[in-house]
Amino acid sequence: MVTDRKQSRTQTREQVKQRKKSAQKEEKITKRAQRKEKKAQKAEVKPKKMRRRIFPIWLRVIVAILLSIGALAGGLMMGYGVIGDGSPTDVLERSTWQHIVDIVLKE
Repeated sequence: MVTDRKQSRTQTREQVKQRKKSAQKEEKITKRAQRKEKKAQKAEVKPKKMRRRIFPIWLRVIVAILLSIGALAGGLMMGYGVIGDGSPTDVLERSTWQHIVDIVLKE
């Protein structure tokens, strides 16, 4: 009689374990299905738009180069005119640069 009770208990425990496992499996399956549905809804609702740039990359590169050249010219004029006590426009002449090269390469 005692063994019958133990067997019935173990059977019910095993059945409970099986029920829990099957419930967990079903829960996983429903969660996966819900995720798939959400992804499908997102894909249907919002198609991805192409981003149109207001200021294209190639134009950015050109502007950056022009700004760099302007900064270089401004710096040369400031250094030659203010610090060097010369005329700021003289720095843009070819003869000034030829004179500087002659001084540097003088042997």
